[in-house]
Amino acid sequence: MWSYFANPHKFLRLSDWLAPAFYALGAACIAYGLWQGLWVVPKDEYQGGDIMRVMFVHVPAAWLAMASYSALAIASFVWFVWRHELADIAAKAIAPIGAVWTAMCLSTGSIWGKPTWGTWWQWDDARMMSVLFLFFLFLGYMALRAAMDSRQKAARAGAILAMVGAVNIPLIKFSVDLFTSLHQDASVITADGPKMAAVYLTPLLVSAIGHSLLFGGLVMTRMRTEIRQRRIARLHSRELEAL
Repeated sequence: MWSYFANPHKFLRLSDWLAPAFYALGAACIAYGLWQGLWVVPKDEYQGGDIMRVMFVHVPAAWLAMASYSALAIASFVWFVWRHELADIAAKAIAPIGAVWTAMCLSTGSIWGKPTWGTWWQWDDARMMSVLFLFFLFLGYMALRAAMDSRQKAARAGAILAMVGAVNIPLIKFSVDLFTSLHQDASVITADGPKMAAVYLTPLLVSAIGHSLLFGGLVMTRMRTEIRQRRIARLHSRELEAL
């Protein structure tokens, strides 16, 4: 099974139509979620009035930040154990896109936080600092790979960092339960089910699906580019050896 999913040729054929489908569906879901969130749903005075509409971008970005690093760590683990080249290609593709969504999470969180909590940033807040550390993990992963003098060394060093850094994901999730935080408790994924009214929850989930699909499309596009670049590099290397 692993060999089937790790085959670059099969991946290219599958992503030929899957990536455009992800882009189209993702754009439609995000557009619907933003339209509902910014113009249709009523403002929530408890959450600060109209500023709560930021959550239709912030919350999906926060989920994607954690999900993307989890995917990075899983892909790194698969490469580290089974040495499947496509897993390393996926990890390399995920990192910069995950960093963008993490930056989006941090920036929209600050926009939400200023009128809600009276501050753009709180340095002793566990949730804010753990997400900031996640952003630095993405940057560190990319910098570490770029510093290596061979692809194999880059893949190994990056995989180790990604797997070790995965301990930050549960810290982000449970930081508001374990430490004092300005951030409110979870209101969507809880033991007792969602605490959010359906009028807000539905467009939020649709927006999150859209962000996920867009993320998947971007990752597939970067993977396709990386596969072709590695093929070109191999062909160039063979030409040099033949001279």
